[in-house]
Amino acid sequence: MSVKVPEGWARTGPPSDTVFTDKLNRIEIRPGRASAPPTPTSVRNQVARLRTQVPRFAMGSVKQVSRTSAHAVLLTYQGDSRQDPVTGKVVRDAFEQYTFYRSGRLLTLTLSGPTNADNVDPWRIVSDSVRWL
Repeated sequence: MSVKVPEGWARTGPPSDTVFTDKLNRIEIRPGRASAPPTPTSVRNQVARLRTQVPRFAMGSVKQVSRTSAHAVLLTYQGDSRQDPVTGKVVRDAFEQYTFYRSGRLLTLTLSGPTNADNVDPWRIVSDSVRWL
């Protein structure tokens, strides 16, 4: 699979996940396996885990969406960022988590950035760029 990310973003991550960051924005790409396509209900079942991982978690919505290359389930939510190790600041983030599926393969694409930032167009470009190889 491939995903187009903005040029110049720093790439990090453990062996299974790939993370791109630039200032306060973040793109996390996590491949996986599943025996069936995700549904809004199956994605909603992940919310309990997110509540324990994301400080001040606030649920948004879960819905089926169409992107250029595939359908996905979109989960939106808000939460506090990790504390910046240099400044100590915490930022309120908006999250869009797309779960794509094809032939037993799963791709979870999580986009995050400060709430009220104009990320609609950049996030649309990234989520539309998902391609199965």
